[in-house]
Amino acid sequence: MSTVLQRLPPGARVVVIRVRSLGDCVLTTPAISLLKQFRPDLQIAVVAEDAFAAVFSGNPDVDSILPPKISAVTRFRPQLVLNLHGGCTSAWLTSLSRAGLRAGFAHFRFGPIYNIRIPRAQAILNVHRTVHTAEHLASAVFFLGVPQREIPKSILFASPRPRPRPYAVLHPMASVSDKTWAFSNFLAVAEHIQRNLGLEPVFIAGPSESLVAFDRYTCLSGASLEEVKSLLAGAALFIGNDSGPAHMAAAFGLPVVVLFGSSDPAIWYPWQTASAVMTSSGGINSVQVSQVVEAIDKLPVPHPTTSLPQPRCGAQ
Repeated sequence: MSTVLQRLPPGARVVVIRVRSLGDCVLTTPAISLLKQFRPDLQIAVVAEDAFAAVFSGNPDVDSILPPKISAVTRFRPQLVLNLHGGCTSAWLTSLSRAGLRAGFAHFRFGPIYNIRIPRAQAILNVHRTVHTAEHLASAVFFLGVPQREIPKSILFASPRPRPRPYAVLHPMASVSDKTWAFSNFLAVAEHIQRNLGLEPVFIAGPSESLVAFDRYTCLSGASLEEVKSLLAGAALFIGNDSGPAHMAAAFGLPVVVLFGSSDPAIWYPWQTASAVMTSSGGINSVQVSQVVEAIDKLPVPHPTTSLPQPRCGAQ
């Protein structure tokens, strides 16, 4: 029996729907890479909200970035729509896309709109464990016909932002309090990396988040996603709570230290980069500064007195 991809003609148009959020968008890039490497002739468009579209900008595997509007999807004239999101908006876009092939995971709501129902990742990968989000998303393209192989790292593309000295990026924010390590702990870690590693601490936060507690250091609050990409592309180290910027840092190949609260590290750990995952049965604020410092010191962090790696610009 032919696979879905074998049924697609040369130069077919494929829409991948990944409406949100930041980390999920970043972790979709390995699946897209696998698809494009197997069928480089495909014209691939990604549907993403404006806030996350920059995740896919500059990516040679992505031919178009579309807003989550039915007119944009139908204008692209896809032969295959692959819904990797599963929510109401993505289901609506899939249903009205006019694509002959509409693929989504079998456990998604609104099942009848899909004429290709993808099993759970465990069945596709033949494993009996919790799978990482990157594995889950990549399993969909394996089911469609991409030969199974090692799942590559996530990838982002950006021009590094020049800075006068090597630096580390710290992200002390998270969506909920039980995923947020104490600000005083981040300040203690910043002092360590400045004093002992010779790296300038640079703190980042979203547009509605205050970095006043860290104003003794360089702060970047409310920057565009393109600016954050450029900052991370030239960094030597990332430290932060479990959140989207941690996945961005991993995509640039940074050494990463991530503090986990209520989310499952097996699903969300930094993908395919040198990393340390910090957890505690007593909650995120039971993780001690000394533990994080020890983890940092074990990672391959370049020291300013040694040769720094070339800035990371996607695959370049």
